[in-house]
Amino acid sequence: MHLKAKNFKINFAILQSTIYKFNAMPKISYKGATMPESPIRKLVPFAENAKKRGIEVFHLNIGQPDIKTPKVALEAVINNTIEVLAYSRSEGSEEYRKKIANYYNKRNIPVTANEIIVTTGGSEALLFAMGSITDPGDEIIIPEPFYANYLGFSTASGVNVVPVISKIEDNFALPPIEEFEKLISSKTKAILICNPNNPTGYLYSKEEIQKLADIVKKHDLFLISDEVYREFIYDNEVHHSVLSGFGLDNHAIVIDSVSKRYSMCGARIGCLVSKNKEVLSTVLKFAQARLSPPTFAQIASEAALETPQSYFDEVIVEYKARRDILITELTKIEGVKVAKPKGAFYCVAELPVDDADKFAQWLLEDFNLNNQTVMVAPAAGFYSTKGIGTKQVRIAYVLKKEDLVRSVEILKAGIKKYNETSITNFDTHRND
Repeated sequence: MHLKAKNFKINFAILQSTIYKFNAMPKISYKGATMPESPIRKLVPFAENAKKRGIEVFHLNIGQPDIKTPKVALEAVINNTIEVLAYSRSEGSEEYRKKIANYYNKRNIPVTANEIIVTTGGSEALLFAMGSITDPGDEIIIPEPFYANYLGFSTASGVNVVPVISKIEDNFALPPIEEFEKLISSKTKAILICNPNNPTGYLYSKEEIQKLADIVKKHDLFLISDEVYREFIYDNEVHHSVLSGFGLDNHAIVIDSVSKRYSMCGARIGCLVSKNKEVLSTVLKFAQARLSPPTFAQIASEAALETPQSYFDEVIVEYKARRDILITELTKIEGVKVAKPKGAFYCVAELPVDDADKFAQWLLEDFNLNNQTVMVAPAAGFYSTKGIGTKQVRIAYVLKKEDLVRSVEILKAGIKKYNETSITNFDTHRND
């Protein structure tokens, strides 16, 4: 009897353990837990709810151009007679890469088809670059504010972002090169820039690129340059690619995409360009692991390269006019500080509010002007340094001019109402 009881206790313990394991929740990774949410997309549910209430929302939050995709790109897909939609080469079709190389060479960026790897958007090119040149725990220096997904890509790669702060008072120019040098350590593998910049619209000068070129050569680092907005330059300024005349054949990695250039965000076709053979052979292994970029999207992107220059001339005139109207209207609002962009189609504005994140959500949840409101992207999400940019927003001027004017009218009224409401709430709380 004593033995049977002892066995019963042992079995009961096993049973308890089994039940506990059955009810326990498996844990997600630290990487997943620390992956940042998008400051651009996190307010989407609030915008959708506003629309359900009958509110018209002007979207200033996302860089989705309203410019029409070139017909030549769409027709290449519509009129295609493919019977089997097969894999392409992992590095992208040879014909497409040859045409991309021709595009670059016309812009004084001397590369060959073999120095180009086609990717599923510029996003995949960035992930492949980070995967190829960094190990977990390594560091990449990035001037901030920066494209928010750089932080996500870094987190996914186990890489630490080391920010160097650019300031709205300086129009977000490149910080002094001494500030970069202070941050370089044994773990530093690269400096990453976006030129022209998203979210600020800043265009780096030839002198600034040269300073970066000198420092990466001095410390044997990579210089990753996200150049997806290369076509959108204003005020007779010139874009300078890191692959054009800076002696960076072993150091430069260019990230590119058709998304904004041809208003083809949904195509998800980008590319990585480098003259460093070891980088290219390593990136190719990542490309082989995901098999190939999408075939139909490559067909559309290849055709898009035939887009006439007149298309870009018209687009640049339109974006410049939008920029000028937006900046003019924003500067009319008391307390607003705004940097003037020289490229891309974004600007960062500092608003006279206590918290731009709360304000952006309040605009969608609690405010409308004649059944209209605006959606902006809180700029704190474009910084990795906590507590910076909390009063700033990124505005994408991808709407027609009259809608931009109306959006700023709504924003002005919203700022006034929000601050009045905040003061009232504060006084009520203080009296309590």
